[in-house]
Amino acid sequence: MPVILPVNGLSPQFGENCFIAPNATIVGDVIIGNDCSIWFNAVVRGDVNSIRIGNKVNIQDGAVIHCTYQKTKVHLGNNVSIGHNAIVHGCKVNDNVLIGMGAIIMDNCEIGSNTIIAAGAVVTEGTVVPPGCIFAGVPAKKVKDISQELISGEIDRIANNYLMYSSWFK
Repeated sequence: MPVILPVNGLSPQFGENCFIAPNATIVGDVIIGNDCSIWFNAVVRGDVNSIRIGNKVNIQDGAVIHCTYQKTKVHLGNNVSIGHNAIVHGCKVNDNVLIGMGAIIMDNCEIGSNTIIAAGAVVTEGTVVPPGCIFAGVPAKKVKDISQELISGEIDRIANNYLMYSSWFK
């Protein structure tokens, strides 16, 4: 069974048609939208501040979503994929974003819509990533504008696949 716990009287809330893996951990002030999936060993820790997750969001295996006490919150828009072992900390991620495997997004960042953060990228504190681009590297920098083919071929495809994958476990 997943670990789902209240913290200071605030319990996680879930939308419709969500899959929560049996060893995922979700605690505290967390609100999750519809058609979301929280995968194996993922941690969504709303113990020190709030985490808001839109619709059709997948948080893949080993990813960590967390905040900074009394300073930063996490907001994930709709149609967002958080890759395996990524860390998303105290930031805002707008709609239609793919955060690659092992990427790190630090406090007070904002990731624009229709954007890809490459695997292994480190988006340093306070970085504003404009919409419609690919950021990569350490520290992450813009490498190019994103094409419509990448939006539909990667961002949408992965979000749709994870919705399908989650249906296998229901």
